[in-house]
Amino acid sequence: MDINFAELSRQYKKYQTEYEEAALRALRSGWYIMGKELEQFEEDYAAYMEAKHCIGVGNGLDALRLALSALGIGEGDEVIIQANTFIATALAVMQNGATPIFIEADKYFGADPQAIEEAITEKTKAVMVVHLYGQACDMDAIMAIAKKYNLKVVEDCAQSHGALYKGKKCGTFGDAACFSFYPMKPIGAFGDSGAVTTNNDEVADSIRMLRNYGSRIKYKHELLGINSRMDEIQAAITGVSLKHVDAGNTERNEIAIKYIAGIKNPKVKTPEVRSCTYNTYHVFPLICESRNELHNYLKAQGIQTQIHYPISCHLADCFKDMGYKVGQFPQAEYYAAHELSLPIYVGLKDEEIQCIIDAINNY
Repeated sequence: MDINFAELSRQYKKYQTEYEEAALRALRSGWYIMGKELEQFEEDYAAYMEAKHCIGVGNGLDALRLALSALGIGEGDEVIIQANTFIATALAVMQNGATPIFIEADKYFGADPQAIEEAITEKTKAVMVVHLYGQACDMDAIMAIAKKYNLKVVEDCAQSHGALYKGKKCGTFGDAACFSFYPMKPIGAFGDSGAVTTNNDEVADSIRMLRNYGSRIKYKHELLGINSRMDEIQAAITGVSLKHVDAGNTERNEIAIKYIAGIKNPKVKTPEVRSCTYNTYHVFPLICESRNELHNYLKAQGIQTQIHYPISCHLADCFKDMGYKVGQFPQAEYYAAHELSLPIYVGLKDEEIQCIIDAINNY
């Protein structure tokens, strides 16, 4: 049986009429940038996140960049981030002229609070936590540290739309939360788009200007902004995905439960899960000492898997001038060498799930 890592067409077909009606509505409006569809999505997503403001932008990286900029993070500042994250988290810091300070990960793939506190210097201005793979970081401990040292907190929620920490949504703890709506995310567009949510009026006002050339009134440019605007078609489509995110999260959790219960190979470890969290399972990460062999074995069985992420962020070539060395963050580097992601998406069939479980148990 051939099983792809992702089949986005299955969610599309499940809600095909809604997606097509939304796209046609936007097309027929004759207004394609900064119009009613974006206004409606921002209102709906702010309500979903129980936030005062939602600002739609071009993609998840821009959401991170603009949030940091609006919070006043810039040249000479340091921002603490975990080493086991996608490169966008660190790029957003660098592109604001600040310095990413990498730290170790905990056993749940999140930022280690103790490592955060140990990395704080007089230059530290913010902590950017990543709710990686859809599981919340230890937000009680992180927020206590941020309060103690008067640090801004930015939540990278690119994979955690609808995830919970002690019953509270990821993205509602810090000063700003940043989202990607890349098609494979729990809330997916049909292209690139993103958003920032915040309860801070000044931060929201700044991001609205920054995304639109630094202008709130046409041709009057108050800030050095960029062009990063969620277009009307993506806003309309993402609005449909928003309506079904909770159902999608439930379905991925049901798949995860089957994986955890069914995988019995001692060479393979299913992910550690905090008892106080609700995980979106954007990714289902296995840990295997012979990860590359398992990947090739499953490929031979027709089962596609992916690696998130094969190079720990602090060892990326683009950061080599920062002087980080192999072995500096052993937990993050261990994940890079041993993590393997299984298919987990809306519409994955029971027989496909069982086929994956059987293949892993026979490895």
